[in-house]
Amino acid sequence: MIKADENLGYGFNAQWAYTTTHMPAALPADARMLDFMAKYEFRFLRLPMDYRFWINQIGAPLNENFMKLLDSYIHESVSRGIHISINLHRAPGYCINGWEEESTNLWADEIAQDSFSFLWRTAAERYKGKHLDLLSFDLVNEPPDIGQRGFTRDIHQQVIRRITNEIHDIDPERTVVINGLAGGHLAMPELSDLNVVHSGRGYQPMLVSHYQAEWWAGSKGMPVPTYPCEYNGQWWDRAALWDFYAPWREVQTMGRPVHIGEFGCYRYTHNDVALAWFKDLFSIYKESGWGYSLWEFDGNFGIANHNRPGTRYENFEGLNIDRGLLDLMLESRVE
Repeated sequence: MIKADENLGYGFNAQWAYTTTHMPAALPADARMLDFMAKYEFRFLRLPMDYRFWINQIGAPLNENFMKLLDSYIHESVSRGIHISINLHRAPGYCINGWEEESTNLWADEIAQDSFSFLWRTAAERYKGKHLDLLSFDLVNEPPDIGQRGFTRDIHQQVIRRITNEIHDIDPERTVVINGLAGGHLAMPELSDLNVVHSGRGYQPMLVSHYQAEWWAGSKGMPVPTYPCEYNGQWWDRAALWDFYAPWREVQTMGRPVHIGEFGCYRYTHNDVALAWFKDLFSIYKESGWGYSLWEFDGNFGIANHNRPGTRYENFEGLNIDRGLLDLMLESRVE
């Protein structure tokens, strides 16, 4: 298991099977992405998934064909020395995007919690003792904010403690990752006694990261982003970002490792603004000793083909790679 003064590594999220809505079938691993990662020594890949790939619905048997495809993805990653962290982006009874699609509530309903437990116990049994340094379980993506549909910190604690303990009863050395609350931004010092990695986010200020994001109502009417900038009545610069992550450094001082599981900038922000913001984020992560994974690799938030205006691209086997962002990522790593 990872220690407080270590980090999981640096890399990307892969939108391989994160929603059945847009991806009716998962495909084999993206070898071109993995080869790029290996070439530039990005040794961490987060794999967000929709539980409906694992089981068709709550109570259904495991989809063994999908699990074999997941086995193959894990093999392709670890064979290149890349740590792969499997995550439930949509868990039984909860998803930060489209929670209303779920007929149950992970934080309130026993049937959803039992299904959540079944999936992670199944994974623990399937990978027991395998790839202990290169495979982790990231339990549930971005739990909600306090008060949403009865959600509380205490309820969250109960669910996370149960699942973590069940995994470790089966596979004691497996690294488990837990996400911050309220979209991943709120740290959880109350879980500092649990043997897990705490996973934060890098999306503030949202004016920079989510400018003109079509799916988010908060983006409507946003001014053209600059950085540093004012957003929601607060001035955002490196000092403000440093203060924003203070609760996460507190968790770290309590003996728990911290990793930034997601961060990124949507395609409409000018790349000069994005890179200025990224530079401050990376300097904070480096000073704090934290690894990270960009959302995503290839696409609107990625390092490849994001289409932000003003970008200087470099070709890698047909991928348009943001050279400026790549340089910042390479410089930000702690040796």
